[in-house]
This record gives sequence, structure tokens and C-alpha cells, in this order.
Amino acid sequence: MRLFRNIYIFCSIFMTVEGDAPELPEERELMTNCSNMSLRKVPADLTPATTTLDLSYNLLFQLQSSDFHSVSKLRVLILCHNRIQQLDLKTFEFNKELRYLDLSNNRLKSVTWYLLAGLRYLDLSFNDFDTMPICEEAGNMSHLEILGLSGAKIQKSDFQKIAHLHLNTVFLGFRTLSHYEEGSLPILNTTKLHIVLPMDTNFWVLLRDGIKTSKILEMTNIDGKSQFVSYEMQRNLSLENAKTSVLLLNKVDLLWDDLFLILQFVWHTSVEHFQIRNVTFGGKAYLDHNSFDYSNTVMRTIKLEHVHFRVFYIQQDKIYLLLTKMDIENLTISNAQMPHMLFPNYPTKFQYLNFANNILTDELFKRTIQLPHLKTLVLNGNKLETLSLVSCFANNTPLEHLDLSQNLLQHKNDENCSWPETVVNMNLSYNKLSDSVFRCLPKSIQILDLNNNQIQTVPKETIHLMALRELNIAFNFLTDLPGCSHFSRLSILNIEMNFILSPSLDFVQSCQEVKTLNAGRNPFRCTCELKNFIQLETYSEVMMVGWSDSYTCEYPLNLRGTPLKDVHLHELSCNTALLIVTIVVIMLVLGLAVAFCCLHFDLPWYLRMLGQCTQTWHRVRKTTQEQLKRNVRFHAFISYSEHDSLWVKNELIPNLEKEDGSILICLYESYFDPGKSISENIVSFIEKSYKSIFVLSPNFVQNEWCHYEFYFAHHNLFHENSDHIILILLEPIPFYCIPTRYHKLKALLEKKAYLEWPKDRRKCGLFWANLRAAINVNVSATREMYELQTFTELNEESRGSTISLMRTDCL
Repeated sequence: MRLFRNIYIFCSIFMTVEGDAPELPEERELMTNCSNMSLRKVPADLTPATTTLDLSYNLLFQLQSSDFHSVSKLRVLILCHNRIQQLDLKTFEFNKELRYLDLSNNRLKSVTWYLLAGLRYLDLSFNDFDTMPICEEAGNMSHLEILGLSGAKIQKSDFQKIAHLHLNTVFLGFRTLSHYEEGSLPILNTTKLHIVLPMDTNFWVLLRDGIKTSKILEMTNIDGKSQFVSYEMQRNLSLENAKTSVLLLNKVDLLWDDLFLILQFVWHTSVEHFQIRNVTFGGKAYLDHNSFDYSNTVMRTIKLEHVHFRVFYIQQDKIYLLLTKMDIENLTISNAQMPHMLFPNYPTKFQYLNFANNILTDELFKRTIQLPHLKTLVLNGNKLETLSLVSCFANNTPLEHLDLSQNLLQHKNDENCSWPETVVNMNLSYNKLSDSVFRCLPKSIQILDLNNNQIQTVPKETIHLMALRELNIAFNFLTDLPGCSHFSRLSILNIEMNFILSPSLDFVQSCQEVKTLNAGRNPFRCTCELKNFIQLETYSEVMMVGWSDSYTCEYPLNLRGTPLKDVHLHELSCNTALLIVTIVVIMLVLGLAVAFCCLHFDLPWYLRMLGQCTQTWHRVRKTTQEQLKRNVRFHAFISYSEHDSLWVKNELIPNLEKEDGSILICLYESYFDPGKSISENIVSFIEKSYKSIFVLSPNFVQNEWCHYEFYFAHHNLFHENSDHIILILLEPIPFYCIPTRYHKLKALLEKKAYLEWPKDRRKCGLFWANLRAAINVNVSATREMYELQTFTELNEESRGSTISLMRTDCL
């Protein structure tokens, strides 16, 4: 028996942590693979640190004593499938750590034994020994656990030399077997015995002795050419001291009568679990099947796997009834192309039935079957079509586990389903079930597999599966994660490979008990709807199977292939309520800021100024400089506070308007146009004046219209030069009294760019001279005559007018 698993693919040297031989302790090893390289001798340049050396499938025919001196740490040596003819175990005397030695499938004819005290595995099977290669030294290998032997003859004396060894497994692999001395096998002290017979070998005595030898017996290569005992003779075979409880027959090719005899023989032995694998039988039945003796047995399990029928002349119904009448706990007939199955018309003791990978149809459930103890039924890989029929059959049993996968099952809404309350595990994968299947499920179900069906959605009116803990609906056509309102105890959900774009919030809210979720390989649409699902991995206790490689975006196209963990969806853009609150807060803050500016910085006043300036600027753009000059009618426009009007009328105007009329003064009261607003009149007066004179006093800076006149004059767009403003400081103005919006006025006062009215009357002459010099404008005689005439007409009209003018304090 080959326990070493050949995992090498090419000649290499590599490190490993886990040893290949299961019986060896795990530790770091250096493996050297030189298999299948047509080597004729052992390489001389082996790495000294090598612990595992594979030289299998080469052309080695002889081993030298020095071949393995350099690899003193060698623990596993594989020399199978070579041409070695002689073996001297002293070759390995320097390999004190050798635990595993495989020399099977060579041409060995003799072995010279040498004590290898640490050896645990030795395989000498499938060689050319004439007798069993066992001597006294072999009996001294106290650590030996697995022993493989071969020989053309088997004698008691051979096995007596190792009878005291407590072996785990004895593997007898024969190329030929010409003689067997009865009673030889029971001498062995082993837990498992595996015998591989050559062709055309009578195995009957080996089977009988094998059952007396070990707890587990496996026999391979049993064919119909063997010489079997008759039915009467096998009934009389002595089965005293039987030990075997597990019997496995592999690669069996028999007539039906021969198989019948084997079943009858084993039935009365100590065998509890009988398995026949890879069996082919047929032929005509000569034995009476009704003569099978079902009494006096300890048999619990019979398995027939990978059964092939040749043409034979016997009704299959008799075979089925022969097996079902055995009334054991467990029966398996799988991969047998079985079209139907018959049961006796009385209750049976079957607890486990496995009819997987046959061609059973719904006809199986149309007959009354009495299975009052059945707990597990496996029917996967058949041709069943109607789920409701299965439910009606199961309702008469205490069924717990049901496997109906890989069938043709469907369910229609109008079909009634009736399940026993004992069903806890059901596999319905790889069928043709649709959404309606959720109306045909047992309420007691705990584990449900529905993968690879045609389910598009989980209906809201589905049965409440309050006990369901694990649900697999992968590889279907679902577009959303199912909510857990009907599955309140669901803890494991597999929904991979569906058509889920954006899992709904209902799953996150209702499936609080889900701890394991596999939703990978779905075409996710990475938008705000997916935000809560992405946060499951980070902010919940749910374990996302396959995260994050199996969770990628499919839509939008610019994010295709991007892992969900790398998709960042801003909370503000995904939360409508938060966005509205944020906008409201921002607008509220802006409103408060505007209100503060309006109250503290007089923002409305600045806006009016800006609007008026904008209108004036547009008008100026359409007017040439020559036109602007032709519009000038006054030498100066005077702006003052009403509280300072006496000084303006008694002092300023008389001293500027001499008798010769050389300086024309524009006063608001004199030239007001009733058809225009106050602000439009002010703009017009400043536009038609070369200079603007401002009489400054504490009263002036406290007046809004005075500030308007000053602001517009300072930003006057009708004058190319910046000296068109003349400031007269009538009274001292403390800087703390000047409002913040008068920053330009404050700057001019700090620069002392003004004429100060003297308190000493003797200095007034100089003041007036400076003021006239500041005005310094020459107007042509023609222009003066035109303006005087115009002004006179305006004065007369103004005096005759009965319109009551509403003026501000400044005006």
C-alpha cells in the first residue's frame, strides 16, 4: 500500500514545514525530487541537509553502500518503480534518522536484513520474492508501524517471526501467488490488512483467514475465474475467532451467484460494515434468492458503489428485494444505473439510504414504503422531477437529512407539500426550482442548500422558516439580498454569483443575526445604495467570505474591477437628509453673516452705491470725453449737512459767487429735478460740476446722504483727474465718530488733504484765496452765458413750482 503521497512535479529542492509521511512529526524539511529522470545510479552530489529524497520511476538496478552516506539526516527515501534486484539494509546504517523506506514495484529477489531501529514504514510489496522476505532481524524493528510484503508463497513460519510486532497496517501486494498455507494470516498482529491479489487467484481461503486477522480488511482484484466453494460448503466454513468489523472488496468481477455467496458468507461473520466498490456482475442465476438466510448477523452497513451490470438472466427486482429485505441500518447503492428500487411491504429498520447517481424517477415514491426509522435519505444525481411527491413520501418517516441535489426537481404553486417536523437538513442544489420552492419547504429546516437553481426572488409570502440557520442560494438569478423577516435565526448566508447590483437596506436592518455572508462575484453597482453594504465588513460583526478579492464593482464602467473596499462614497452625497440639513445650516450661517454685515457694515448702502456706480459706468462707456465736457455747467457742487446750512449760505456762497459771476455754484435746492429721484439728482449735479466741495463736520459724517454724495464723488467716472474733490473742515471731527464705512474719508483726513475753516476771522481772506485757487476753472464767455440763461430759467421754474420736495437732512 502506498501511503506516501507523491506531490512532486519537477526535479527540485525546496523547503517544507509539513512532512509528506503522515506518521512523521512536522518539522522543517529539505526535499530533493529526482524522480522520473532515467537515473541508473544514485546521484553523488546530494545535498547533505536533505531529509526527503525521491528517486522513484528511474532505472536504478543496484544500491551501493556509499550511496546515502552524505545524507545522514535523511528521513524519507522513495525508491519505488525501479529495477533493483538485491537489497542490503546495511546500506542505510549511517541514516540513523530514516523513518520511511519505499522499495515497492522493483525486481527484488532477496533482502539482507540489518536492524534499522527507527524505521516506521517499510514497503517491499510487488517484488519478485519466492517466499516472504522476513527474518529474525525484522522482528527487532519495534517501531515499525506499516509493512508492505510480497512473495509467491505464504507460510506460517514466515509470519511467526514478526507475530509479536503490533503493526498498524500490513500490505500484501502480490505479482504471483502459487501457494498459501491456511492459517498464516491470523498469525499477524495488525489493525488493518490490505491484500492485492494477482489475476486468477482463489481468494476464498484468504478471505476467511483475513476476517480472523484484523479489524479492517481490504481485498482488491477479485474475479470470476477464481475457484469458489459451493453454497453448502461455504455454510459449513468455520468462522471462529473472527475479528473483522469493516470489510472492503475492491475491483470485483463476478457472476451474480458468486456475489450472492459472498453476501451470504459475510452476513454470518463479525463484519458490521461491508463495502463492495467497482463491482461488475451478471450471468444467469442458479441459486434460489429466497434461500438467503437473514438470521444471526451483526451487519449494520452495506455499500455497493460503482456497480456495472453485464447481460444476465435475472430480474433486477429480485436483486433489489434481496438487499432491502436485509433490514439493516444503512444501505448504499450508488453509481449503479439503477432505474427503480423495491422495498418489502412491511416496516424495515433502515436509518440511512443512499441511492445516489442512479436513474431513479418519481415512480419510486408512487408506491407505499414503510420506513419508520429513516433519518437520512440521499437521492442526488437521479431523475426526480416533482418535489411535492418527495414531501408526501417523507411525511411518513422521521427524516432529518435529505439530499435531492442534481435532479430535475420543480415545484408548482398549486401542489401541496407536507413535510415531517423532523427535517433539519435539505440539499436541493442543481435542480430546476424557481421562487415557488419557498412554499414547499419544511418549517423545521435548519440547513438549506438551493444553489444552482432558477430562483429570481424570495417571495414575501414565503413560509416562516424560524429555525433556518444556514442558507445557500448561490448561482441563481437573485437581484437583491433576501431580508430576514422570514428567517429570524439565519446566521450563515451564501448568495454569491447572482445578479445583485445594490443590496437593499432591508437586509442590513433585518438580518442582525447573520454572522457569515458570502456575496462575492456579483455585478455590484457602486453608487450610494451600496454604501451600507460596504460598511458591513468594517462596522459590523459579519464575516464577509472572500473579502475583498471577490467583491468588485461592475457598474459604473469607470469603476469596473475596483474592489469595494477601495470605493469611497462620501456621507454627504449619499445621505439626503444630511445634505438638506447641511444646506439649511449653510444658508442659515450665510443669512446670519449677511444680517451681521447689514447691521455692522451697512451692506445695503454699499449695494446701492455699487448699483448706482454700475449704471453710471455703463452710461460713461457710451459717452465720449468731449460729450462729457459739453455737459459741464457748474464750477462746483456743494455737499453739506443741514445743520451747517447757515454757514454755507452766509459765508461760503457769498464769497464764491462774486458780483462778476465768475464762479457758478450748484445747490441742491436750486436745481432739483422733480422727475428724478434724489440719488439721480445727486449723480446729475456731480456729473455737471467740475469740482465737488464737501463741508465736513461731525454733522456731515452722521448723515447717510452726505456719505452717498461723497462716495459717488470719490468714485466719479466723469473726471479724468483725481483733484475734483475739495474738502472743507468746518469743525474738527474725532476719528472715533467717523463710521467704518467712511474709510476713504478717514484716510483723507489722516493725510490732512483739506482746507480748514479758521477760527480767527483775520485769516479768512487767505482761506478764500486758497479755495478759489483750488477751484481754478476757466469757463468760456459763451458757455457762461448759456449756463446763466439755463440756470435763470431753472430758478424761475423752481420758484413757481408748488411741488413739495422731500429732502434728507443732508439736502
